[in-house]
Amino acid sequence: MQKLIKTFFKSEVAVGISLTIAAILALMISNSTSYQIYQDFFAINLPLSLDFIGISKEMTLLDWINDFLMAIFFLLVGLELKKEILLGELSTNTKRYLPFIAACGGVIMPILIFCFFNKGNAENMRGFAIPCATDIAFAYGAIALFGKKISNSLKVFVVALAVIDDLIAILIIAFFYSDNIDLTYILLSCFALLLLAILNFFSVKKILPYLLCGIFLWLMVLKTGIHASLAGVLLSMFIPMKVSNEPLLPKLAHQIAPAVNFLILPIFAFANAGVRIENFSYDIFLQPVVLGIVAGLFFGKQIGVMLFSFIAIKLKISAMPSGANWLELYIAAIFTAIGFTMSLFIAGLSFDTNQQLFDEAKIGILFGSLLSVIFASLIIFIIKPTNNKK
Repeated sequence: MQKLIKTFFKSEVAVGISLTIAAILALMISNSTSYQIYQDFFAINLPLSLDFIGISKEMTLLDWINDFLMAIFFLLVGLELKKEILLGELSTNTKRYLPFIAACGGVIMPILIFCFFNKGNAENMRGFAIPCATDIAFAYGAIALFGKKISNSLKVFVVALAVIDDLIAILIIAFFYSDNIDLTYILLSCFALLLLAILNFFSVKKILPYLLCGIFLWLMVLKTGIHASLAGVLLSMFIPMKVSNEPLLPKLAHQIAPAVNFLILPIFAFANAGVRIENFSYDIFLQPVVLGIVAGLFFGKQIGVMLFSFIAIKLKISAMPSGANWLELYIAAIFTAIGFTMSLFIAGLSFDTNQQLFDEAKIGILFGSLLSVIFASLIIFIIKPTNNKK
Protein backbone atom coordinates (compact mmCIF):
# COMPACT_ATOMS: atom_id res chain seq x y z
CA MET A 1 0.00 0.00 0.00
CA GLN A 2 2.82 2.38 0.89
CA LYS A 3 4.47 1.69 -2.47
CA LEU A 4 1.19 2.31 -4.33
CA ILE A 5 0.66 5.63 -2.54
CA LYS A 6 4.23 6.72 -3.32
CA THR A 7 3.82 5.73 -6.98
CA PHE A 8 0.50 7.60 -7.22
CA PHE A 9 1.91 10.85 -5.87
CA LYS A 10 4.88 10.64 -8.25
CA SER A 11 2.59 10.32 -11.28
CA GLU A 12 1.34 13.28 -13.31
CA VAL A 13 -2.16 11.81 -13.26
CA ALA A 14 -2.31 12.37 -9.48
CA VAL A 15 -2.06 16.15 -10.00
CA GLY A 16 -5.03 16.15 -12.39
CA ILE A 17 -7.09 13.87 -10.13
CA SER A 18 -6.53 16.00 -7.01
CA LEU A 19 -7.38 19.17 -8.94
CA THR A 20 -10.53 17.60 -10.42
CA ILE A 21 -11.76 16.32 -7.03
CA ALA A 22 -11.24 19.76 -5.46
CA ALA A 23 -13.12 21.48 -8.32
CA ILE A 24 -16.05 19.03 -8.20
CA LEU A 25 -16.36 19.43 -4.41
CA ALA A 26 -16.40 23.22 -4.80
CA LEU A 27 -19.14 23.04 -7.45
CA MET A 28 -21.22 20.69 -5.32
CA ILE A 29 -20.94 22.83 -2.20
CA SER A 30 -21.63 26.04 -4.14
CA ASN A 31 -24.88 24.63 -5.47
CA SER A 32 -26.04 23.26 -2.11
CA THR A 33 -27.45 24.76 1.09
CA SER A 34 -23.85 25.19 2.33
CA TYR A 35 -23.12 27.84 -0.30
CA GLN A 36 -23.14 30.77 2.14
CA ILE A 37 -20.71 29.02 4.50
CA TYR A 38 -18.37 28.41 1.55
CA GLN A 39 -18.63 32.05 0.46
CA ASP A 40 -18.16 33.46 3.95
CA PHE A 41 -15.13 31.26 4.60
CA PHE A 42 -13.17 32.52 1.61
CA ALA A 43 -14.36 36.08 2.30
CA ILE A 44 -12.65 36.09 5.72
CA ASN A 45 -10.74 39.34 6.04
CA LEU A 46 -6.96 38.82 6.40
CA PRO A 47 -5.42 42.23 5.70
CA LEU A 48 -1.77 42.56 4.76
CA SER A 49 -0.28 44.88 7.35
CA LEU A 50 3.44 45.69 7.30
CA ASP A 51 3.31 49.07 9.00
CA PHE A 52 7.05 49.10 9.70
CA ILE A 53 7.68 49.52 5.95
CA GLY A 54 4.47 51.41 5.23
CA ILE A 55 2.70 48.66 3.27
CA SER A 56 -0.88 47.63 3.94
CA LYS A 57 -3.67 46.22 1.81
CA GLU A 58 -7.14 44.85 2.47
CA MET A 59 -7.16 41.17 1.53
CA THR A 60 -9.46 38.19 2.00
CA LEU A 61 -8.51 34.53 2.29
CA LEU A 62 -9.39 34.15 -1.41
CA ASP A 63 -7.05 37.04 -2.26
CA TRP A 64 -4.17 35.33 -0.44
CA ILE A 65 -4.83 32.13 -2.38
CA ASN A 66 -5.06 33.84 -5.78
CA ASP A 67 -2.34 36.43 -5.25
CA PHE A 68 0.23 34.75 -3.01
CA LEU A 69 -0.15 30.97 -3.40
CA MET A 70 -0.57 31.29 -7.17
CA ALA A 71 2.58 33.40 -7.35
CA ILE A 72 4.40 30.31 -6.01
CA PHE A 73 2.68 28.18 -8.67
CA PHE A 74 3.77 30.66 -11.35
CA LEU A 75 7.31 30.53 -9.94
CA LEU A 76 7.37 26.75 -10.46
CA VAL A 77 5.91 27.08 -13.97
CA GLY A 78 8.47 29.78 -14.78
CA LEU A 79 11.34 27.61 -13.51
CA GLU A 80 10.19 24.64 -15.58
CA LEU A 81 9.82 26.82 -18.68
CA LYS A 82 13.25 28.36 -18.19
CA LYS A 83 14.74 24.86 -17.97
CA GLU A 84 12.96 23.92 -21.23
CA ILE A 85 14.16 27.13 -22.90
CA LEU A 86 17.78 26.53 -21.89
CA LEU A 87 18.00 22.76 -22.27
CA GLY A 88 14.77 21.21 -23.48
CA GLU A 89 11.77 21.50 -25.78
CA LEU A 90 12.09 25.29 -26.22
CA SER A 91 15.87 25.41 -26.63
CA THR A 92 15.82 26.61 -30.26
CA ASN A 93 14.25 29.77 -31.67
CA THR A 94 11.97 27.87 -34.05
CA LYS A 95 10.47 25.91 -31.14
CA ARG A 96 10.42 28.95 -28.86
CA TYR A 97 8.41 31.11 -31.26
CA LEU A 98 5.48 28.69 -31.63
CA PRO A 99 3.88 29.14 -28.16
CA PHE A 100 4.14 32.93 -28.48
CA ILE A 101 2.62 33.05 -31.97
CA ALA A 102 -0.09 30.52 -31.03
CA ALA A 103 -0.91 32.50 -27.87
CA CYS A 104 -1.47 35.64 -29.96
CA GLY A 105 -3.93 33.73 -32.14
CA GLY A 106 -5.59 32.33 -29.02
CA VAL A 107 -6.17 35.86 -27.74
CA ILE A 108 -7.20 37.62 -30.96
CA MET A 109 -9.73 35.11 -32.30
CA PRO A 110 -11.84 34.74 -29.09
CA ILE A 111 -12.03 38.53 -28.77
CA LEU A 112 -13.22 38.85 -32.38
CA ILE A 113 -15.89 36.16 -31.86
CA PHE A 114 -17.13 37.75 -28.63
CA CYS A 115 -17.32 41.16 -30.34
CA PHE A 116 -19.28 39.62 -33.24
CA PHE A 117 -22.02 38.39 -30.90
CA ASN A 118 -22.09 41.55 -28.77
CA LYS A 119 -21.45 44.37 -31.25
CA GLY A 120 -23.68 47.37 -30.73
CA ASN A 121 -24.10 46.77 -26.99
CA ALA A 122 -21.61 48.93 -25.11
CA GLU A 123 -22.24 47.31 -21.72
CA ASN A 124 -21.81 43.77 -23.07
CA MET A 125 -18.66 44.81 -24.94
CA ARG A 126 -16.93 45.49 -21.62
CA GLY A 127 -16.52 41.71 -21.41
CA PHE A 128 -14.54 41.45 -24.67
CA ALA A 129 -11.47 39.97 -22.93
CA ILE A 130 -13.30 37.26 -20.96
CA PRO A 131 -12.76 34.39 -23.46
CA CYS A 132 -9.16 35.31 -24.32
CA ALA A 133 -7.51 33.92 -21.16
CA THR A 134 -6.29 30.38 -20.52
CA ASP A 135 -6.44 29.17 -16.93
CA ILE A 136 -2.96 27.72 -16.63
CA ALA A 137 -3.68 25.82 -13.39
CA PHE A 138 -6.75 24.02 -14.72
CA ALA A 139 -5.21 23.47 -18.17
CA TYR A 140 -2.13 21.99 -16.48
CA GLY A 141 -4.35 19.77 -14.31
CA ALA A 142 -6.49 18.61 -17.23
CA ILE A 143 -3.45 17.64 -19.28
CA ALA A 144 -1.88 15.89 -16.28
CA LEU A 145 -5.00 13.67 -16.07
CA PHE A 146 -3.98 11.96 -19.31
CA GLY A 147 -0.45 11.15 -18.19
CA LYS A 148 1.68 9.73 -21.02
CA LYS A 149 -1.17 9.86 -23.53
CA ILE A 150 0.03 13.40 -24.22
CA SER A 151 3.72 13.83 -25.09
CA ASN A 152 5.98 15.99 -22.95
CA SER A 153 6.64 18.38 -25.86
CA LEU A 154 2.92 19.18 -26.10
CA LYS A 155 2.62 19.68 -22.34
CA VAL A 156 5.49 22.16 -22.51
CA PHE A 157 3.81 23.86 -25.50
CA VAL A 158 0.47 24.25 -23.66
CA VAL A 159 2.07 25.51 -20.44
CA ALA A 160 4.29 27.99 -22.33
CA LEU A 161 1.29 29.20 -24.35
CA ALA A 162 -0.84 29.52 -21.20
CA VAL A 163 1.82 31.58 -19.42
CA ILE A 164 2.13 33.96 -22.40
CA ASP A 165 -1.66 34.00 -22.64
CA ASP A 166 -1.96 34.98 -18.97
CA LEU A 167 0.69 37.68 -19.32
CA ILE A 168 -1.28 39.15 -22.25
CA ALA A 169 -4.46 38.95 -20.14
CA ILE A 170 -2.69 40.77 -17.29
CA LEU A 171 -1.64 43.52 -19.72
CA ILE A 172 -5.23 43.78 -21.00
CA ILE A 173 -6.45 44.10 -17.40
CA ALA A 174 -3.83 46.78 -16.70
CA PHE A 175 -4.77 48.85 -19.77
CA PHE A 176 -8.54 48.34 -20.01
CA TYR A 177 -9.79 47.40 -16.54
CA SER A 178 -7.50 49.21 -14.10
CA ASP A 179 -8.05 52.82 -13.14
CA ASN A 180 -5.65 52.93 -10.21
CA ILE A 181 -2.28 51.61 -11.41
CA ASP A 182 0.32 53.03 -9.00
CA LEU A 183 3.42 54.18 -10.89
CA THR A 184 5.44 54.49 -7.67
CA TYR A 185 5.12 50.77 -7.00
CA ILE A 186 5.86 49.95 -10.65
CA LEU A 187 9.20 51.78 -10.22
CA LEU A 188 9.83 49.89 -6.97
CA SER A 189 9.02 46.63 -8.81
CA CYS A 190 11.67 47.56 -11.38
CA PHE A 191 14.11 48.18 -8.51
CA ALA A 192 13.36 44.67 -7.19
CA LEU A 193 14.09 43.27 -10.66
CA LEU A 194 17.37 45.19 -10.70
CA LEU A 195 18.36 43.57 -7.38
CA LEU A 196 17.54 40.14 -8.84
CA ALA A 197 19.59 40.94 -11.95
CA ILE A 198 22.57 41.86 -9.73
CA LEU A 199 22.26 38.58 -7.82
CA ASN A 200 22.14 36.71 -11.12
CA PHE A 201 25.10 38.64 -12.57
CA PHE A 202 27.31 37.82 -9.58
CA SER A 203 26.13 34.18 -9.64
CA VAL A 204 24.97 34.16 -6.02
CA LYS A 205 24.67 30.49 -5.15
CA LYS A 206 22.36 30.79 -2.11
CA ILE A 207 18.66 30.67 -2.93
CA LEU A 208 17.59 32.77 0.10
CA PRO A 209 18.64 36.19 -1.35
CA TYR A 210 16.61 35.45 -4.51
CA LEU A 211 13.56 34.50 -2.46
CA LEU A 212 13.84 37.60 -0.25
CA CYS A 213 14.02 39.81 -3.36
CA GLY A 214 11.12 37.78 -4.76
CA ILE A 215 8.97 38.54 -1.70
CA PHE A 216 9.83 42.23 -2.03
CA LEU A 217 8.93 42.04 -5.74
CA TRP A 218 5.61 40.34 -4.90
CA LEU A 219 4.72 43.07 -2.40
CA MET A 220 5.50 45.80 -4.93
CA VAL A 221 3.56 44.12 -7.78
CA LEU A 222 0.62 43.57 -5.40
CA LYS A 223 0.55 47.28 -4.60
CA THR A 224 0.74 48.32 -8.27
CA GLY A 225 -2.79 47.00 -8.86
CA ILE A 226 -1.54 44.42 -11.41
CA HIS A 227 -2.18 40.73 -10.76
CA ALA A 228 0.46 39.73 -8.17
CA SER A 229 1.01 36.22 -9.57
CA LEU A 230 3.12 37.95 -12.25
CA ALA A 231 5.86 38.24 -9.62
CA GLY A 232 6.36 34.46 -9.66
CA VAL A 233 7.11 34.40 -13.38
CA LEU A 234 9.44 37.42 -13.12
CA LEU A 235 11.36 35.88 -10.21
CA SER A 236 11.90 32.62 -12.12
CA MET A 237 13.66 34.50 -14.93
CA PHE A 238 16.53 35.47 -12.60
CA ILE A 239 17.16 32.13 -10.88
CA PRO A 240 20.41 30.76 -12.42
CA MET A 241 20.33 27.28 -13.93
CA LYS A 242 23.51 26.39 -12.08
CA VAL A 243 26.20 28.14 -10.06
CA SER A 244 29.68 26.58 -9.79
CA ASN A 245 28.26 23.36 -11.23
CA GLU A 246 25.61 23.28 -8.49
CA PRO A 247 22.10 22.94 -10.02
CA LEU A 248 20.27 25.87 -8.41
CA LEU A 249 17.15 26.11 -10.59
CA PRO A 250 16.35 22.35 -10.78
CA LYS A 251 16.90 22.03 -7.02
CA LEU A 252 14.42 24.82 -6.21
CA ALA A 253 11.86 23.43 -8.68
CA HIS A 254 12.19 19.96 -7.13
CA GLN A 255 11.73 21.35 -3.61
CA ILE A 256 8.55 23.34 -4.27
CA ALA A 257 6.87 21.00 -6.80
CA PRO A 258 5.16 18.64 -4.27
CA ALA A 259 3.66 21.53 -2.29
CA VAL A 260 2.46 23.23 -5.49
CA ASN A 261 0.98 20.10 -7.07
CA PHE A 262 -0.73 18.61 -4.04
CA LEU A 263 -1.45 21.57 -1.79
CA ILE A 264 -1.52 24.89 -3.65
CA LEU A 265 -3.31 23.67 -6.81
CA PRO A 266 -6.10 21.75 -4.99
CA ILE A 267 -6.63 24.71 -2.61
CA PHE A 268 -6.78 27.04 -5.61
CA ALA A 269 -9.28 24.77 -7.40
CA PHE A 270 -11.49 24.43 -4.33
CA ALA A 271 -11.47 28.18 -3.68
CA ASN A 272 -12.18 29.24 -7.27
CA ALA A 273 -14.34 26.52 -8.82
CA GLY A 274 -17.33 27.31 -6.61
CA VAL A 275 -19.53 28.82 -9.32
CA ARG A 276 -23.17 28.97 -8.22
CA ILE A 277 -25.72 28.53 -11.00
CA GLU A 278 -29.03 30.14 -10.06
CA ASN A 279 -32.28 30.42 -12.02
CA PHE A 280 -30.82 28.29 -14.79
CA SER A 281 -32.74 28.08 -18.04
CA TYR A 282 -31.67 26.76 -21.44
CA ASP A 283 -32.77 30.12 -22.87
CA ILE A 284 -29.70 31.65 -21.27
CA PHE A 285 -27.55 30.07 -24.00
CA LEU A 286 -29.21 32.46 -26.46
CA GLN A 287 -27.95 35.51 -24.61
CA PRO A 288 -25.18 37.38 -26.52
CA VAL A 289 -22.75 37.37 -23.59
CA VAL A 290 -23.10 33.60 -23.09
CA LEU A 291 -22.87 32.90 -26.83
CA GLY A 292 -19.83 35.16 -27.18
CA ILE A 293 -17.98 33.51 -24.29
CA VAL A 294 -18.83 29.89 -25.15
CA ALA A 295 -18.05 30.36 -28.85
CA GLY A 296 -15.01 32.48 -28.04
CA LEU A 297 -13.54 29.85 -25.72
CA PHE A 298 -14.52 26.68 -27.55
CA PHE A 299 -14.18 27.80 -31.17
CA GLY A 300 -12.05 30.94 -30.88
CA LYS A 301 -9.23 29.37 -28.89
CA GLN A 302 -8.78 26.30 -31.05
CA ILE A 303 -9.19 28.20 -34.33
CA GLY A 304 -6.83 30.99 -33.26
CA VAL A 305 -4.14 28.67 -31.88
CA MET A 306 -4.30 26.29 -34.85
CA LEU A 307 -4.48 28.99 -37.54
CA PHE A 308 -1.53 30.97 -36.19
CA SER A 309 0.43 27.75 -35.55
CA PHE A 310 -0.27 26.51 -39.08
CA ILE A 311 0.92 29.79 -40.61
CA ALA A 312 4.05 29.89 -38.41
CA ILE A 313 5.00 26.27 -39.16
CA LYS A 314 4.28 26.46 -42.90
CA LEU A 315 6.29 29.67 -43.22
CA LYS A 316 9.09 27.93 -41.26
CA ILE A 317 9.05 30.65 -38.61
CA SER A 318 8.65 27.91 -36.01
CA ALA A 319 8.61 24.12 -35.83
CA MET A 320 6.14 21.49 -34.69
CA PRO A 321 6.75 20.33 -31.09
CA SER A 322 9.05 17.29 -31.00
CA GLY A 323 7.32 14.02 -31.86
CA ALA A 324 3.91 15.68 -32.31
CA ASN A 325 1.58 15.77 -35.33
CA TRP A 326 -1.25 18.09 -36.38
CA LEU A 327 -3.94 16.09 -34.56
CA GLU A 328 -2.02 16.21 -31.31
CA LEU A 329 -1.40 19.92 -31.73
CA TYR A 330 -5.14 20.34 -32.26
CA ILE A 331 -5.83 18.51 -28.97
CA ALA A 332 -3.40 20.87 -27.22
CA ALA A 333 -5.22 23.84 -28.80
CA ILE A 334 -8.54 22.62 -27.35
CA PHE A 335 -7.05 22.48 -23.84
CA THR A 336 -6.13 26.17 -24.10
CA ALA A 337 -9.87 26.93 -24.07
CA ILE A 338 -10.07 26.22 -20.34
CA GLY A 339 -10.59 29.81 -19.24
CA PHE A 340 -12.13 29.49 -15.82
CA THR A 341 -10.53 31.56 -13.02
CA MET A 342 -8.75 34.20 -15.10
CA SER A 343 -11.90 34.53 -17.23
CA LEU A 344 -14.04 34.76 -14.07
CA PHE A 345 -11.69 37.45 -12.74
CA ILE A 346 -12.03 39.50 -15.94
CA ALA A 347 -15.82 38.93 -15.90
CA GLY A 348 -15.96 40.34 -12.38
CA LEU A 349 -14.08 43.45 -13.53
CA SER A 350 -16.25 43.77 -16.65
CA PHE A 351 -19.66 43.42 -15.02
CA ASP A 352 -19.04 44.56 -11.46
CA THR A 353 -22.21 46.68 -11.53
CA ASN A 354 -24.46 44.24 -13.42
CA GLN A 355 -25.12 40.96 -11.57
CA GLN A 356 -27.24 39.52 -14.40
CA LEU A 357 -24.44 39.88 -16.96
CA PHE A 358 -21.93 38.52 -14.45
CA ASP A 359 -24.14 35.44 -13.90
CA GLU A 360 -24.42 34.97 -17.67
CA ALA A 361 -20.64 35.28 -17.99
CA LYS A 362 -20.10 32.63 -15.28
CA ILE A 363 -22.35 30.16 -17.10
CA GLY A 364 -20.59 30.89 -20.40
CA ILE A 365 -17.14 30.37 -18.86
CA LEU A 366 -18.14 27.17 -17.07
CA PHE A 367 -19.87 25.68 -20.11
CA GLY A 368 -17.18 26.73 -22.60
CA SER A 369 -14.35 25.35 -20.43
CA LEU A 370 -16.21 22.10 -19.65
CA LEU A 371 -17.14 21.59 -23.30
CA SER A 372 -13.48 21.93 -24.27
CA VAL A 373 -12.31 19.37 -21.68
CA ILE A 374 -14.99 16.86 -22.76
CA PHE A 375 -14.25 17.33 -26.47
CA ALA A 376 -10.47 16.94 -26.00
CA SER A 377 -11.05 13.84 -23.84
CA LEU A 378 -13.26 12.26 -26.52
CA ILE A 379 -10.61 12.79 -29.18
CA ILE A 380 -7.90 11.30 -26.95
CA PHE A 381 -9.89 8.19 -26.02
CA ILE A 382 -11.84 7.57 -29.23
CA ILE A 383 -9.40 8.54 -31.97
CA LYS A 384 -6.43 7.50 -29.82
CA PRO A 385 -3.69 9.56 -31.47
CA THR A 386 -0.30 7.95 -31.56
CA ASN A 387 2.61 9.94 -30.30
CA ASN A 388 6.20 9.68 -29.25
CA LYS A 389 5.78 9.60 -25.50
CA LYS A 390 8.51 11.51 -23.80
